[in-house]
Amino acid sequence: MPDVLIFADTMRSPELRHEVPVAVPDPFLYVERDGRRVAVVSALEAERVAAAGIEAIPPERLGYDELAASGLSMAEIAREIYTRACRELGVTSAVVPASFPLELADQLRAVGVEVEADRQLFEERRRRKTPVELDGLRRAQRACEAALDAARAMLRGADAAETLVLDGEPLTSERIKLEIERVFGEHGVAAEHLIVSHGAQAAIGHDEGSGAILPDEPIVFDLFPRDRATAVYTDMTRTYVVGTPSDELREYHRLCKEALDRVTAAVAPGVNGRALMQIVCDLFAEHGYPTPLTKAPGEVLTSGFFHGLGHGVGLEVHERPALSRVGDDLVAGDVIALEPGLYRAGYGGVRLEDVAVVTEDGAEVVTDYPYDLEP
Repeated sequence: MPDVLIFADTMRSPELRHEVPVAVPDPFLYVERDGRRVAVVSALEAERVAAAGIEAIPPERLGYDELAASGLSMAEIAREIYTRACRELGVTSAVVPASFPLELADQLRAVGVEVEADRQLFEERRRRKTPVELDGLRRAQRACEAALDAARAMLRGADAAETLVLDGEPLTSERIKLEIERVFGEHGVAAEHLIVSHGAQAAIGHDEGSGAILPDEPIVFDLFPRDRATAVYTDMTRTYVVGTPSDELREYHRLCKEALDRVTAAVAPGVNGRALMQIVCDLFAEHGYPTPLTKAPGEVLTSGFFHGLGHGVGLEVHERPALSRVGDDLVAGDVIALEPGLYRAGYGGVRLEDVAVVTEDGAEVVTDYPYDLEP
């Protein structure tokens, strides 16, 4: 196993948060060498990092006080401290994430430490989720379901006029999002973005939704909150209609549910994500809908099924494994989101999405929520 260097903070770096499961807002150097796991951190973070099973080296041990008195800038001092840490630990070559700072890499190379980016290695390390990460996933998913309960209650309580009306005011995407965010906060999760799109907005990919909701139109809820304690995401989508769903929307919903059932049953270690995508595309194409695997080369789809089947979920909401036209072989411990959808540009669409953990012999579906088209 090569030596490993990561320089980042754990609030924004999934590579580092996977190794150091503690929220540290300032960047620090993490080193793996000969079985040792070391973090160069100040006394401010040392106790929490050590409690996570990682050896903490204080900058003072590497001459910080002397450097601070020398007139160097903070950035220059930090680079020198990390260079000394590599020298003390015997690091002469190391692999780093693709996001490793060029400035620090240049300094390390200048003193004889070979540094090579290895994106795949760090992506593979994160695919098999730890028990702590799986706990975070489940908390985030339960929060997601509680928030959708609250949103559905708003839909059920609304009166249908020219728009949906709740408590005398138009029911808008914005009002529903505020309620979802409130429930997220109560459950210890957060989301910078979430989707409550309706009508024609529902056929525009990641349009987050806005404005007053109308009777009889599709409303797509795509919620992907992050557990505050572990920084792990979940991802769930359901579609509703307040009023009378059209035959077209009912057919979209029926096919999306059938597609979700088929691919979930096919999930197992060794199955390639593209093969799962093929299952969905075959079903939709059989019923006359264009898909990424049946369209003409170069054709840009805006209707039918025009996105990938899904993606990995973890410390990023979209990560490996890939489940699209390019796919990865699944491994036990992967967490995947499966999200078939059907749409018509200018009209709307339906998407359903569940999250599952790949097990040794199939899939454990973490999402536990009904699929009804009526709220």
